Amino acid sequence: MSSLTDLKGSYVIDAAHSRIGFSARHAMVTKVRGGFNEFEGSAQLDGTNPQASKVDITIQAASFTSGQEMRDGHVKGDDFLAVEAYPTLTFASTDVKVTGPDSFDLTGDLTIKDQTHPITIPFSYVGTAKDPFGNVRSGFEGETTINRKDYGIVWNAALETGGVLVSEKVTLDIEISAIQQA
Repeated sequence: MSSLTDLKGSYVIDAAHSRIGFSARHAMVTKVRGGFNEFEGSAQLDGTNPQASKVDITIQAASFTSGQEMRDGHVKGDDFLAVEAYPTLTFASTDVKVTGPDSFDLTGDLTIKDQTHPITIPFSYVGTAKDPFGNVRSGFEGETTINRKDYGIVWNAALETGGVLVSEKVTLDIEISAIQQA
């Protein structure tokens, strides 16, 4: 399989070889990066009729990590993700549009803290390969920017020099290894 049109059937995300990450500006001068370590997802792909494709992902909010324990605790708390009250983030696709030979826009509903908004993620199809264990894997990479305030994540602190501590815009970067199911 070497093109989007060849993709067909049921797939599951291999979370051990995939990444759902983010970056946000801190103090207006640098980016903080991190991601979620626990998520699962499935896809029903139809490369010849992309609009018939469907993708669903569930992310465990408490698996948030940025590599800094104090920040992670703050983000998991009520100022940001409120993981006790809202244990999952979800994405459910609503449309797929092919934009090039190896690219497509995946549109769907992103739900964070019980607030749902449509987003579109431009994706690239990286390719398909058979791994040493006989699994057929297809790879995808995508990136989009959301406004965290749209999802009720409004905490911030003003800086003495102007601006705010945490940017409203958060870039989501996604790398998926999907395993075709029999």
